[in-house]
Amino acid sequence: MLLGGLAQAETMLRTVGNFSGNKLHVEEVERPFFNELDARDDLAVVYNPMDAIGVEAADALRLIRSGAFDVMSVQIGMASRDEPFFEGIDLAGVSPSLDAQREAVDAVREAFDARLQERFNAKLMTLWPFGPQMMFCNGDIDGVQDLAGKKVRVFTPSMSRLVEGLGATPVTLQFSEVYLALQRGVADCGVTAPSAGNNGKWPEVTDTFVPLPLAYSVQGHFMNLDTWNGFSEAQQQELTEAFARLEAQMWGLASEVNDDAIACNTGQESCTNHEAYDMELVEIDPSSRELVEQITSEAVLPVWAETCSQQYDDCAAVWNRTVGEASGLSIQ
Repeated sequence: MLLGGLAQAETMLRTVGNFSGNKLHVEEVERPFFNELDARDDLAVVYNPMDAIGVEAADALRLIRSGAFDVMSVQIGMASRDEPFFEGIDLAGVSPSLDAQREAVDAVREAFDARLQERFNAKLMTLWPFGPQMMFCNGDIDGVQDLAGKKVRVFTPSMSRLVEGLGATPVTLQFSEVYLALQRGVADCGVTAPSAGNNGKWPEVTDTFVPLPLAYSVQGHFMNLDTWNGFSEAQQQELTEAFARLEAQMWGLASEVNDDAIACNTGQESCTNHEAYDMELVEIDPSSRELVEQITSEAVLPVWAETCSQQYDDCAAVWNRTVGEASGLSIQ
């Protein structure tokens, strides 16, 4: 692509994508997107999924700050140990639906980008969710009360606190580690999006599906700020528009694929685009959601706010006027 009739100097973008096990996101969205960027006259893109090059999800913020990579797909909850404020975009138990989660994301986007630039020398390019994070379990489970005593794979601090509130024991594992953990009994349940679990073949090693959304696994694509500032204003505008299209595709996946994945995980006739299994589907009654909200208010929000405020004095205030207002919750 030519800008203003003149060829621009080629810029190399060393890019780390999502986990290869998330095939829909990686092979149908991310890889084609970065191949399209690579086709520009002013860019050369080297793209690899995170696990293909041995990158740990929890290290993403430090790697993008150091300039080790130019663009990274970041699992925000797993990387939030380096900046608790970022986990506030997807605290477990806050948003009851995907639409509510989108309102929260849009509300906090500007503050998130400002903090990201200040602390990690990175520019926010996308924010999007994998989808509702639900449980793939083994054992007799008729409702959330039966999770007591179970070992549950989680991947964010707030999810750990929510799971503890339900009487279970949190086990923090990367996505690529979960299949074997479930197979070997290291974990009794694993939390992920229905589609991601199906693509990762979790129903091969679990027998019960618990469709209670705990969070939404918000992800982002971040660009090193020095790399971003090296582009012209016209290039920045074009890249902003391109990444906005990428984000829209990811939100589309979150809203479109997970209902089908639930149907396929649980052997329903409406299953179309995922591998079919025969997991038992647990019925979730309104009291389960009420219990989640109670634990969130009593155990998740206060602890997160205290931790966050140790690094960022305005943490609770910013959260209240962005995510809090969108969700109807507040930190006292």
